[in-house]
Amino acid sequence: MAYNQKPNHSELNKAPMQRKVFEKPGLTEDEIEEIREAFNLFDTDGSGTIDPKELKAAMESLGFENKNPTIYNMIADLDCNDNSRGINFDQFLDAITTRLGNRETKEGIYRIFQLFDDDGSGTVNIHNLRRVSKELGETMGMDELKEMLERAASNGEEISFDDFYFIMTKKTFA
Repeated sequence: MAYNQKPNHSELNKAPMQRKVFEKPGLTEDEIEEIREAFNLFDTDGSGTIDPKELKAAMESLGFENKNPTIYNMIADLDCNDNSRGINFDQFLDAITTRLGNRETKEGIYRIFQLFDDDGSGTVNIHNLRRVSKELGETMGMDELKEMLERAASNGEEISFDDFYFIMTKKTFA
């Protein structure tokens, strides 16, 4: 529009379409966008909702119950009568962040610690680290895992929650 030209009233009343912005403590905008992309992969009809039964079936077909039981159980938990009509992105995001924990609180970091400490021993040992690295698709040798433990564990063998909390809240790594 030229400087001296009068604006068209229909142009003034049009607001640009904006996507709803989601904020979750402990998640960056990029992380939320990654979760949205995962949600959209399963929202094949673009309705804004996904069927938890279909999502669970898709996870089973991809072998997630064996490859990544944490993620599989999170999805399986969504498959309940309350969600029989489908779940929207808000519910999906809440389910993920509730299960994974908020990295900005001690309670949230403890939830993350529990994902590592699947045997409930109160520490993260080499077997826990090996399982997590496999679930994440990392191929780490025993020597690498031992070195991680030696650096992270105050006793050099097992990571206590205090060790884990210190690592998670440390701002720089040497």
